[in-house]
Formats: sequence, structure tokens, C-alpha cells
Amino acid sequence: MINQKMDNIQVIALDCDGVMFDTTNANMAYYNEILKHLGRPPLTPEQFAYCHSHTADQSIAHLFDDEQGYKRAQRYRKNMSYIPFLKHMVLEPYLKPILEALRPRYKTAIATNRSDTMDQVLSVHHLEGYFDLVVSSMDVDRPKPYPDPLIKILEYFEINANCALYVGDSELDQMAAKAAGVTFVAYQNTSLDADFHIGSLKEIASILDLEIASAF
Repeated sequence: MINQKMDNIQVIALDCDGVMFDTTNANMAYYNEILKHLGRPPLTPEQFAYCHSHTADQSIAHLFDDEQGYKRAQRYRKNMSYIPFLKHMVLEPYLKPILEALRPRYKTAIATNRSDTMDQVLSVHHLEGYFDLVVSSMDVDRPKPYPDPLIKILEYFEINANCALYVGDSELDQMAAKAAGVTFVAYQNTSLDADFHIGSLKEIASILDLEIASAF
């Protein structure tokens, strides 16, 4: 029997970086390559924290605050392939088992601030068939922390906010979920204000009271 509080949930949405994947090394290598090409020093911890959760456009603007540097960095970024950096992405434990367990009963979606790299990420890691909808920063006018990606998911599935659950790991995810009115599950970040906190993706099953222990 599904937990009484969660019996209305119809859609499970996930953030990409930090939830579906550990992308620390991939994002570090990606932005350091751009900085190196333009003769800039590597990312500082503060710069990396920003780039890890914001869109590529926002991150480049943050790293290159002069107009000429910004334009050069954007031109280089848009012409470089993301494929070399995919090898640095590490699939989070239990991602595929939990998705396989969820999909017979729930619709699944992604709400990410990634832009034009999302298709490559899903293809290389053989995840194309695991999601009913993918919303990147290119699909909305305003990316997270605005609620637009989650609102797009609600509208696509024609459901109310209390019928969706969003799993994220950053303050931007928290803000977007709260603004959209959806149930928020914080992944490996106890500092966030969330309806639930989990340390493993398999704990989503406990929140929904799913009997899927055999999948793990």
C-alpha cells in the first residue's frame, strides 16, 4: 500500500548533475578546458560551486565578466564537443534500478539546468528509454531557481503540483520546487529545506512505500 501522504504522486522528476550522476570531475574538466583555452587560471572552489548548478550560459558569464572574454568563451564552448567529458561522469548508485521499479506505476522526468549536452549524456549512458520527458534549460524561458522547468513538467502531464515529486541536490532545486509547489526530496544535502532527505536513490522507494527490495 502506498504511503497515505504520497498516494497522489504520479510523476517523479530528477535533477541531472549531482542526482543522476556525480558530475564533479566532468564539470571541473569542462570549464577548466574553456578557461585554459582563454589563458585563465583553473576554477576556484567558489567558481566551481556556481558552475556546478547553473546553466552553461550563466556559468560563462560568471567566469568571464568582460564582454570580449565572454564572447570568446561562448564561441569556443559552442564549438567544442562534450563527448570527451562524458567519461568523467559517474552514474549514481541505484539510478537504473529505481527508475525500472518506478516506471510501471509512475511517469518519470528530468528537470536540469544542462543545455545542449543532455541528449549526449542520456545516449552514452543508455538512459533514453527511462524518461517520459526531459526538460533542459533550452526548453524554458527561465531555468532553475525559477519554477519554469517543473511547471513545464506539470503542464505536460496535466497534473497538479501535489502530484509531482522532485529530487534535487542544490539550493536552486529547492527554490524551484518550492516555487512550483511540488514535493521536494533533497539528495545527499541535509542543509536544504525539503519534505524528505535521502542519502541514496533507493530511498525514493521508501518514501513511496514501494515493495522493490529485490531490485537492489
